Order: sequence, then structure tokens, then C-alpha cells
Amino acid sequence: MEKFESEIKYIQYPLEVVYNKMADLNHLSVIKDRFGDPNFMNAAVNASGGKVSEKQMADIVDKVKGMTFTTDSVSLNVNPIGLITLQIIEREVNKTIKFETVNSPIPLNMWIQLLPVSTGGCKMRLTVKAELNFFIRKMVEKPLREGVEKLADMLAMVPYGYEM
Repeated sequence: MEKFESEIKYIQYPLEVVYNKMADLNHLSVIKDRFGDPNFMNAAVNASGGKVSEKQMADIVDKVKGMTFTTDSVSLNVNPIGLITLQIIEREVNKTIKFETVNSPIPLNMWIQLLPVSTGGCKMRLTVKAELNFFIRKMVEKPLREGVEKLADMLAMVPYGYEM
């Protein structure tokens, strides 16, 4: 199993607020519809603390527009793999949300770890473990590593206090 971890991201919203939004993926589906709203986009850019370039934001917007959500799953197209559905398999309140792939050509587990910080916000790290054989590893290692970081950036940018 190959392990890919994002950098630790700071989120300026309280841990409980972030966890509650992430634990029901339907909350994140509303964000998809709001990426056309300039106020929402400004809030997302501000939440990144200037760490996301305009090109990165455009890439994130493209990815988000192609996502579909249910309470317990999210589906997205990942180049060069295709459609991947992540299903929540475990929730540990205010700490961890664990996912695994459904009908994926590559067995994959992902988890989001959350920790409170004294300033009222929280820290987040995204970790992915994927079962990659030698040939597939060469094809998907770089896009998967970049995808983990982009997804973590996107989750860190979400204005969780924004009315959803």
C-alpha cells in the first residue's frame, strides 16, 4: 500500500463546525452550486490565506463542478483513473472521517483527521492509502499525490461558517 499525505492545513472555523459539515457530504454539495457566487468565491479565496493561485482555484472549481454527493458518498472524475466514488465507512466525532472506494480500479482508503487549535480553528490532514502495482504506480503516483493536496486545499478553503 502506498501512502499519500497532504500538508497540515489550518481551517479558521471551530472543529465542531468543520466536522459537522464534513460528516454529512450533502453539506458539501451545496458548495458546488455556490462556486458561481462571487461572494462565496471571495470567502473561499480568503479562507485559503493567499495560498491558492488563480490557476489552482480554476482547477479546483473544475473538479468541484464534476462532483456528485450523497450523505455518505462523493463521486468525482480523477485523471487518468476515471470516476471514483468514496463512501464514508467510519466517523469518529470531531476527530476522523474514513472513506473507501467503491467500484474503483484501484483499492483506496482515505481519511480526514481533524484537531482543534487554541485559536478556535482546527488543523486538518488528508491521508490516502492506495494499493498500486508497479505499472499502475508509475501512471498514477504523481496525479494521486497532486490530487490529495488539491483536495486538502479545497477542503481547507471551504467557508464552513457560510450558511449552507
